[in-house]
Amino acid sequence: MGKVKSVLLAVTTLFFIGCGDLNKPVGEHVEGAEVLVDINSATMKGILKKLKLADNNTTVYGYKAYKIPYVTTDEEGNSVKASGLMVVPVGMPAVVSEQIGYSMVSDDHGTIFTNSETSTVVAEDSYAPAGSSVLLTSLGGFVTLQPDYIGFGDSNDHYHPFVLKRSLANATVDFIEVAKTFALKQNIKLNGQLFLTGYSEGGYAAMATLQKIESEGKIQVALAAPMSGPYAFEAMAMGVLSEPKLTVPSFMANIAYAYAKAYDEDISNIINEPYASKLETLMDGSKVRKEIDAELTTITTGESGLFNPVFVHDFFTNPDNWFKKAAQENNVHNWVPQTPVRLVHCKGDSVIPYKISEFTEGTMKQMGALNIAVVPVEQTLGLGDALVDHAACGMMAYQVATGMFAKTRKATVGY
Repeated sequence: MGKVKSVLLAVTTLFFIGCGDLNKPVGEHVEGAEVLVDINSATMKGILKKLKLADNNTTVYGYKAYKIPYVTTDEEGNSVKASGLMVVPVGMPAVVSEQIGYSMVSDDHGTIFTNSETSTVVAEDSYAPAGSSVLLTSLGGFVTLQPDYIGFGDSNDHYHPFVLKRSLANATVDFIEVAKTFALKQNIKLNGQLFLTGYSEGGYAAMATLQKIESEGKIQVALAAPMSGPYAFEAMAMGVLSEPKLTVPSFMANIAYAYAKAYDEDISNIINEPYASKLETLMDGSKVRKEIDAELTTITTGESGLFNPVFVHDFFTNPDNWFKKAAQENNVHNWVPQTPVRLVHCKGDSVIPYKISEFTEGTMKQMGALNIAVVPVEQTLGLGDALVDHAACGMMAYQVATGMFAKTRKATVGY
């Protein structure tokens, strides 16, 4: 398969390919899904060449994206109508598409705040390829699955369970299952090989998904590569609440809002005014992160801080504090995966520190895990002494994960 071009190192976020000359797919009836993007290999290669993400020697596949509705379960155990994007490579050799079958990557997206950033919405509005699936599908040759999560896409009237493992894992596993059924009905040949990945919140979601999959024993995963996730959630919360300043206040406000919803707690006991009364509007899916940050403070706690000092004090001193117990329930670092796990992370990450992945690796090994390792992005990509922060690390981490998946696929199923 074609190698991911090293020029992608210059890309500092999950890029969106805007192409004004693309048309909405029409006239194709597909049972159980809507075709949102349909681009052949030549057109895709032309797009990537214009962006200097490919050259004449790069193998590039077309890109066909389906929006698939399905039903999943939220934190409270209620059924929720959800949606996800299934992206299938176009123009692969017949030996793959008709005989061997495609390998799949379940890719959980990073933190978003607006519904317009959701995978299915971006595809539906633009008719264009976007983000990590360009790497995984058009350059990597994988079928990519991207659940929108509860709170986005078809469930955007529901609060988003931010960094809550049960519903994130449910949304991902349920989408994997419905995508497999859809592929069978549409004669999209799969070979049964599945990889898991995701970035930031998506890294956390991927780890939660692996834990759920292994506990249920119904699905096999070849390799999991969670990226830059807050796996040790309690330790992460303790670290953030110990600091005088918040790097990204919207992230912590979103956690407070989601956990208050999930655990039926009063947000005004967690967040100070005037911020507490703003959160319902700030987290309604209509505002981007910068707009939310502008309405919050970077001071962590105290009378003028974001977090109520009584709440923070109780969190650190009371072992029965509800948020402490909730954080412990939502840790995903303290179990023993049987699947090979590679924790992809940038050493320069100041939002979710690299030491979280090191701590996760150490904890899992101490508990008996035999095949887990941290993969430093900067070192893997040969960046020397450069340190890359959280936002800039995204596409670089996907480049590393795509390469690992392709190597495993080549050694196992042969393409």
